[in-house]
Amino acid sequence: MAQEDIFKKLVAHCKEYGYVFQSSEIYDGLGAVYDYGQNGVELKNNIKKYWWDSMVKLHENVVGLDSAIFMHPTIWKASGHVDAFNDPLVDNKDSKKRYRADVLIEDQIAKFETKIEKEVTKGAKRFGEAFDKAEFLKTNPRVLANQEKIDVLHKRFSDALNANDLEEIRQIIIDYKIVCPISGTCNWTDVRQFNLMFSTEMGSTAEGANTVYLRPETAQGIFVNYLNVQKTGRMKLPFGIAQIGKAFRNEIVARQFIFRMREFEQMEMQFFVKPGTELDWFDKWKETRMSWHKALGFGDDNYRFHVHEKLAHYANAAVDVEYRFPFGFKEVEGIHSRTDFDLKQHQEYSGKKIQYFDPELGESYVPYVVETSIGVDRMFLQVMAASYCEEELEGANGKKDTRVVLRLPAPLAPTKLAVMPLVKKDGLPDKAREIIDSMKFDFNCQYDEKDSIGKRYRRQDAVGTPFCVTVDHQTLEDNTVTIRHRDTMEQERIEISKLKHMIADEISFTKLYSKLK
Repeated sequence: MAQEDIFKKLVAHCKEYGYVFQSSEIYDGLGAVYDYGQNGVELKNNIKKYWWDSMVKLHENVVGLDSAIFMHPTIWKASGHVDAFNDPLVDNKDSKKRYRADVLIEDQIAKFETKIEKEVTKGAKRFGEAFDKAEFLKTNPRVLANQEKIDVLHKRFSDALNANDLEEIRQIIIDYKIVCPISGTCNWTDVRQFNLMFSTEMGSTAEGANTVYLRPETAQGIFVNYLNVQKTGRMKLPFGIAQIGKAFRNEIVARQFIFRMREFEQMEMQFFVKPGTELDWFDKWKETRMSWHKALGFGDDNYRFHVHEKLAHYANAAVDVEYRFPFGFKEVEGIHSRTDFDLKQHQEYSGKKIQYFDPELGESYVPYVVETSIGVDRMFLQVMAASYCEEELEGANGKKDTRVVLRLPAPLAPTKLAVMPLVKKDGLPDKAREIIDSMKFDFNCQYDEKDSIGKRYRRQDAVGTPFCVTVDHQTLEDNTVTIRHRDTMEQERIEISKLKHMIADEISFTKLYSKLK
C-alpha cells in the first residue's frame, strides 16, 4: 500500500476512534486547528508525562516553569521575532495555492532519497543474506547518481538560504521543474517573506490598547525568568529550565494533518552552561534526546540526525531529530546551541543585568544556552504513525481476516485495560465492574459489554488498549479471568488478585526510563 494511502487511513482512524477532530467541525472547520478527543487527550498527556519526568525528575539540575502566553511586546523585539520571524512563501498562479518555498525544495530532495531507498530494497531482495547495504550505497551506479543529485541540490539550496537569496530559491524551483501538486504547473510567483506572529490588542479601550503577540515559541518565557529561577532555586551552572506550553504561528502553508498547525504545544528545555562548554553539552543532549526517542521501540533505523546548513541568527550549532513518517523523514525535535544571544538581548532591551556569578572564577558572565525543543503534536503524530498497523490473519474456515491495531507503547496507551463480561447476565457484569473498581485508581480502565467478544477485541485493538480481560462463568467459581495481550493476541488465565501487579509492571514508565542514557 502506498505511504500516502496509509497516511490517509491514519487520519481517518484518528477521528473514528476519538483521537483527533477537526476544530469547529460543525461550522465546516477552522484551517490547521485541531481538537484532541477522549483518547487523544490521554495519549497526549502520557507523552507529556514521559518527556517531563525524563527531563525534570531524572535530572537533578533541571527544574520546571510555566510562563504566560501573553508577554511584554518588547520581548519579541529583543528576540528578533518582530523583524526576522519569517517563512519564504511562493504562490502558484494557476492553482492560486501558496507554499513554503523551502519545503518544496526539501520535498524534491526527499524524492531523490526515495529513489535510493527503492534501489536498496531491490538490492536486498536480489542478494538476500549476502546483501551488504554499506557497500551497495558506495558502489551502485543508480544510487551514486541520485546521491550526486542530492548533494548538488543541497549545496545550492543551502547557499541560497544562507545568503537569503529569494531569487535563487525561486530559480531552483524552476530549474528542477518542481510543480504545484494541484495544478501540475511551474507557473510560480516570486518568493516573498511572511511574518508568522499573531498580534492582538490588550487594554480597556481601543484608543489605549497596546499591541501584544501570541507567543510563537515558549523559550522566551524561560529566558526572561532565568534570574528568578536561578536565584530562588539557588541553581548552579550547568542547569536547565523545562516548560510545556502552547505557542501560535500564523502558518500560511499548514498541512499534513497535525504536523504543522497554527496552535500547537511545545516541550522545551533551555540548559544554561559556562561559555566555552556549550558544544560539549550540545553533543551530550543530542545523544540524550535521541535515546529518549529510540526507547519507545519504533525502530532505530527510522530516526536520523539532520544537521542544519543554515543556522539561525542566535545559534552556533543546530541539529534535528528526524523520524521516517509516511510522507518521508521529517523533524520531530530540534537541538540548538543558542550561545548567549537571548540573555544578552534581554539584558540590553530591559536594562537589567542578567548574569551568573561564578564562585569558582570569582566573576560574573552571561551564560550560554543549549536548547532541546520538541513539538507535542508532532510527537503525537509520530507515535500514531509508528503504531498504526494493518495485519492479515487466518480467519475461520481458512478465510483471511484483517485487523487494525495501534501498537502503542503500553505506558502511553490511553486505556490500559478493558474489562469485558462474556455475557450481560448471570452476575458477570457485576463481577467486571468489581474488577474495574479495584483498579481504576491505579490506571485508566474501560468497561465494554457491547457486541460479540471478538468484535470487542478488535475495537480495543484499534484504540490501542494493551490488555483485555474477559469475565466468564469460571470467574465466579475460582476468581480467575482470561487476559488477552494486544500485540500477540495470546490469552492466559490469571487470578484476579495478581492482575493489578502484572498490568502495573507492563505499563510502568520505569521500563522506558531504564532504557535512557
